[in-house]
Amino acid sequence: MILDIEHPIFGFSPSEHVAAAVSRAGGLGVLGCVRFNDPADLDQALSYMDANTDGKPYGVDIVMPASVPIETSLHEKIPLGHKDFVERTLLRLGVPPLPAGVEPNDGVLGWLHSIARSHVEVALKHRPRLIANALGSPPPDVVDRAHEHGMLVAALAGKADHARHHVSLGVDVIVAQGYEAGGHTGEIASMVLVPEVVDAVGDSVPVLAAGGIGSGRQVAAALALGASGAWLGSAWLVSAEYRMSTESVRKALLQASSSDTVRTRIYTGKPARLLRNQWTDAWAAPDAPAPLPMPLQNLLVSEAHQRLTLADNPDVVPIPVGQIVGRLNHVRPVAEIMADIVSELRATLARLSSLD
Repeated sequence: MILDIEHPIFGFSPSEHVAAAVSRAGGLGVLGCVRFNDPADLDQALSYMDANTDGKPYGVDIVMPASVPIETSLHEKIPLGHKDFVERTLLRLGVPPLPAGVEPNDGVLGWLHSIARSHVEVALKHRPRLIANALGSPPPDVVDRAHEHGMLVAALAGKADHARHHVSLGVDVIVAQGYEAGGHTGEIASMVLVPEVVDAVGDSVPVLAAGGIGSGRQVAAALALGASGAWLGSAWLVSAEYRMSTESVRKALLQASSSDTVRTRIYTGKPARLLRNQWTDAWAAPDAPAPLPMPLQNLLVSEAHQRLTLADNPDVVPIPVGQIVGRLNHVRPVAEIMADIVSELRATLARLSSLD
């Protein structure tokens, strides 16, 4: 089994409480680092992981795009027309300004290359067994340093060619992420992508299947396609350990169906799957401007996202989530979710075995 975990399940989450619970339940919890603008906050979160995973392995996920310097002029590169569109849309949707005393967000600086590097530095001071990059291959020096610290390196791939490139640069684990996934995705569905990636690099490195996986039957399907395990993200979003910023976020997720998502560049500037609502519809209208490239789009909408979330309205709150959202119908502890997935996985494998 990869990384000596009990179950072939990798649980990605931006919550250290969820990620730690996944590891305690026998999977590999992977903490998403992009939300940590301040490296000190990530250090604190990883200290929590160190102390609350019962000595079991865990991982971290960084977002390291092409190098973009942090500079005060980034905001100046945002066109005035885009800013006006955002303000008009918020007004039309009835979204109030930030409450008195609440400072506007600076944006998720974790999308910037230099901040992602600070995340790597923090991670190397702790004990993750895996470091994953959500946007392509990590730079060679990051791969080398991770290996020096006894860590495996993973990278997400949306095409077989991406996977081959990752392996050529020393990546140890490929996450074949299909179109159905939440957050950044490629163009190919998991059922097609996973066997293509396995055929391309499976003889050299383990391949994990991601995108549209949230049940034991789906994990079994991933294994049948040749994957060594499954990478689950959206499946944990309504877990009891996930601390929602507002109740509207959980309400929106619980009432959504699998057809209620949209793939768009309005969140970060790169294609990502979000819950469809009045905010995403506004950006799809004929009068809407084209989203800006990363990281400008995130800087543009950062305060808007803050206001939309604080409005506590499930019809406008921005939420990255995969098509598996249609299965998120109940709030349950991570351990219970994991137990159900594993039980169904075993039953499915036994049923398939009986067909011989």
